[in-house]
Amino acid sequence: MKLLKTLSGIALAATAGLALAQAKEIRIAHVYDKTGPLEAYAKQTQAGLMMGLEYATGGKMEVLGRRIVVIEKDSQFKPDAGKAQLAAAYADDKVDLAIGPTGSGVALAMLPVAEEYKKILLVEPAVADAITGERWNRYIFRTGRSSSQDAIANAVAVGKKGTSIATLAQDYAFGRDGVKAFKEALAGTGAEIVHEEYAPQQTTDFTAPAERLFNALKDRKGRKVIFIIWAGGNPFKIADLNPGRFGIEIASGGNILPALAAYKALPGMEGATYYYYEHPKNKINQWLVAEHQKRYKSPPDFFTAGGMAAGIAVVEALKKAGGTDTEKLIAAMEGMSFETPKGRMTFRKEDHQAMQSMYHFKIKVDPNVAWAIPELVREIKPEEMKVPIRVKQ
Repeated sequence: MKLLKTLSGIALAATAGLALAQAKEIRIAHVYDKTGPLEAYAKQTQAGLMMGLEYATGGKMEVLGRRIVVIEKDSQFKPDAGKAQLAAAYADDKVDLAIGPTGSGVALAMLPVAEEYKKILLVEPAVADAITGERWNRYIFRTGRSSSQDAIANAVAVGKKGTSIATLAQDYAFGRDGVKAFKEALAGTGAEIVHEEYAPQQTTDFTAPAERLFNALKDRKGRKVIFIIWAGGNPFKIADLNPGRFGIEIASGGNILPALAAYKALPGMEGATYYYYEHPKNKINQWLVAEHQKRYKSPPDFFTAGGMAAGIAVVEALKKAGGTDTEKLIAAMEGMSFETPKGRMTFRKEDHQAMQSMYHFKIKVDPNVAWAIPELVREIKPEEMKVPIRVKQ
């Protein structure tokens, strides 16, 4: 009996010790599409997040005297999995807040979970407007760009008078929200969307969609453009079907470096991007480029910068709030400005969307570089982009 009491006492002490240790930690869940079609994007985000936390804490990985612990959860690019993993992070892992995911469909499934548990979900890098629009709740913040920010920036690059545009997009939230926002952004530019083509996310044969796109544009007068909104895969195979014989150009936004290899077939193409490592000129980006090159033997990519921005935002919010209380964090983050590899971002109070710069580019081909270079035309500042507030006021 004495032995049982002793063992019981040891177990209780161990449990109490674990609880005390956890109370001293700041526990962050990273729920992201670690496996699935967007795995390459997710891997970059995770690397960037850890570098952002490191940079913002001066390498200590602690804030307010408390150690930062990041708990990884794989949402597998499946909405139900993302929802379940976030609930487990809040309920079982007792995290103070969460970051993620990669895919927009997964993000939309996760939003109500944050509201149910009354804990912050910082969305990075899922893009759909609905995340900070009609499906938003007050526990949602986003460092990633929105479909509207993508669209407005690309409208600056592509939206010229007398231009007929047909869109090719994936048939889910990212693609449909992207086209909707692009159409709105083109209003008043003189350009017109004459056809919308949606294809399954995993499409590899673009012959049938291309035929419909070509037919929609080939008899139009003036400039004719197929604008592509796509995540993963290689929709630029459509260029192999020779749209040029109809005087049709291809245009798109930026992408990760491996995907930019396909842009080599499109020299001179213009668009807008969220990030390219040579574009921003600031000390955080200098650090990111140098450290990433040192650690990974390659420059940082599109989603690495986003992950870093999320990491920095979290640390700055915790400092400003003075702890992990959700209400204090919300109050601290609304209207909060913070520095990132892209320069200054600010969480808009109305919908918690990070207002940020985008970059108008023109594709340059250098045979000594493995990917096409999105050469900077100009930085499009946050104040130039009239991003609609889509939440109900």
